[in-house]
Amino acid sequence: MQQLNFEQALHRMAAYCSRVERCIYDVRKKMDSWEIPKEEQELIILRLKQDQFLDESRYCRAFVNDKSKYNRWGIYKIKFELTKKQIPENLIREALENSNPEENTAQLRLLLEQKRKSVKGKNEFEIRQKLMKFAAGRGFSQDEIEKALRIDPGEACWGQTY
Repeated sequence: MQQLNFEQALHRMAAYCSRVERCIYDVRKKMDSWEIPKEEQELIILRLKQDQFLDESRYCRAFVNDKSKYNRWGIYKIKFELTKKQIPENLIREALENSNPEENTAQLRLLLEQKRKSVKGKNEFEIRQKLMKFAAGRGFSQDEIEKALRIDPGEACWGQTY
């Protein structure tokens, strides 16, 4: 790929950021792949922030909303992924405070009901353990999982406590 000058890189990054919410980490990775010098990267990021193409707080809120609603991720997985993207802790905390715990529990319940249809096991205890492991992998806490599994006594393993 030919070397981009500052203006070309700035315009391409603005277009890149205008399609979908991006964070600084994603923008830096893209500029690294384009082999843009570090000094220019900082100037481009500063300019993108000034022109409101980049806003970490806005990105964080959108990420939390999208991952909880569409991917059905729990708080812990969302927090882990945002931390991987080097989002400041205070922005993560702020975005997660705006999430609705009842909505998260409802999402988890729906997720577990759907998963329950495909889980196979020797007994109800084994099925319950598989569901718990699945939900933990999605980033839900042990308390949230147990609460969701206790909700529907219609299923044999849902109403039992072990």
